[in-house]
Amino acid sequence: MTVRPTASVKAISAPPPALIKRFLDYLFVECGLAGATVAAYRRDLCEFWDHVQRRGVEPPDFTIDHVQSHLMALHERGLSVASVARHLASLKMFLRHLYAEGRLKRDLASLIESPRKWRNLPKTIHYDQVDALLTAPDPADDLWLRDRAILELLYATGMRVSELTDLSMDQVNTEVGYLRCLGKGRKERIIPIGSSALRTLAKYLDDLRPVLQRDPSQNAVFLSRSGRRLDRTNVWRLIHKYAGQVGLKDVSPHTMRHCFATHLLAGGADLRVVQELLGHADLSTTQIYTQVDSSRLKQVHRQCHPRQ
Repeated sequence: MTVRPTASVKAISAPPPALIKRFLDYLFVECGLAGATVAAYRRDLCEFWDHVQRRGVEPPDFTIDHVQSHLMALHERGLSVASVARHLASLKMFLRHLYAEGRLKRDLASLIESPRKWRNLPKTIHYDQVDALLTAPDPADDLWLRDRAILELLYATGMRVSELTDLSMDQVNTEVGYLRCLGKGRKERIIPIGSSALRTLAKYLDDLRPVLQRDPSQNAVFLSRSGRRLDRTNVWRLIHKYAGQVGLKDVSPHTMRHCFATHLLAGGADLRVVQELLGHADLSTTQIYTQVDSSRLKQVHRQCHPRQ
């Protein structure tokens, strides 16, 4: 996806300075972070670097005041609390890395307290709306089978859109009905595929993908009309298109992930199973889905409390 920086952010498009580049290499090679995550760190840190450069400051002379003034500038620019918190998280890791390399006099990261922020409840849609969305692709369209398979698979597995577009043929087993997903930090997890999604996916792989595959060496599962690997922007656009056709607003690939988790929990799934399927490192990240469906909480209370 193309990022269009505002006029006040000049450093994003410029090559990162050597210190930032070394840190980004560390994140990608040693920490195993995904390319999209490393790119987000790059944007955040280049903005901070531009901020301190305008003030004529170089490490090892960074101070807490420089961090605070940068965060204040971000706030004044209209960034949300969540966005500012993300910038701060990037900065803390970078500053900790500089201190470990001996390029900072003090461990500034240990002096910075991350702000507590409200967690927005995930946006979901009702079961009937999901059904309408999944059946929106028109069989008269040449690519309807691919689009239907994408929609079905997102809802059936709860994958992130980047995980879906990164899928290669050797990661999918339609005979057994599972796929191997590489999530954040290149951590692998096994996800079963529901029968409905499995039928649609198998039909796409048998009937349409061979038509789209122009290069025999191309092993991506989902291909564009030109035979290339489908990217996240394409998937976002097709979901936005079909959501509009069935009268839904503000539906994204991540909405399907939220629906996957919420509907599983509403159906009685164990929270730790959902955590494993989503690839969450921390159970608290998964627990937010229990707040979305209050009926699930009432059901558990009725079943488990001795005075019901």
